[in-house]
Amino acid sequence: MKINGNEITVGTLIEFNGGLFRAVKTQHVKPGKGGAFAQVELKEIRTGQKLNERFRSDEKVEKVRLEQVEYAFLFADGDEYTFMNNESFEQITLMSDFVGEEKIPYLQDGMGVEIEFYQEETIGVKIPEKVVLEIVEADAVVKGQTASSSYKPAKLENGLSILVPPHIEAGTKVVVNTTTGEYLERSKD
Repeated sequence: MKINGNEITVGTLIEFNGGLFRAVKTQHVKPGKGGAFAQVELKEIRTGQKLNERFRSDEKVEKVRLEQVEYAFLFADGDEYTFMNNESFEQITLMSDFVGEEKIPYLQDGMGVEIEFYQEETIGVKIPEKVVLEIVEADAVVKGQTASSSYKPAKLENGLSILVPPHIEAGTKVVVNTTTGEYLERSKD
């Protein structure tokens, strides 16, 4: 599907110069002279190559639609991560660098993920934005510190360290943002 250059937003996937690029940053510029344009930072999906391109509002680019299929994370074996299609029960194994080093600590047995495909080629893995994890280690509360908005370090069951409010103790389940790695709230479970 063709779109105008000024319709490119962050996350838009386009075919450009023979590659498949995702828009990482966009800035719409309207100079005093000449026509408006979009300054777009693009990242090639397969190679990670970055480009900075200028698209005029009258330029057309090919927007790509990905097929997103629900999978469940099954297990990890070294650097290989195995997922199962929820409908066909077909399994797919992906390497850790493809899954993404920043996503791997959040994977849990049976976790639902979306695997993106473009013309039968696996393009990416999307994990849930929020996960519930247990605090295994947290510093003790210092008396009087709970009134301030200070945070203390804590260690999660997956080995990552985060900052949590003073009232959170070891054994507490918390909701963590998988994109930023930050504490969001105490789990209601």
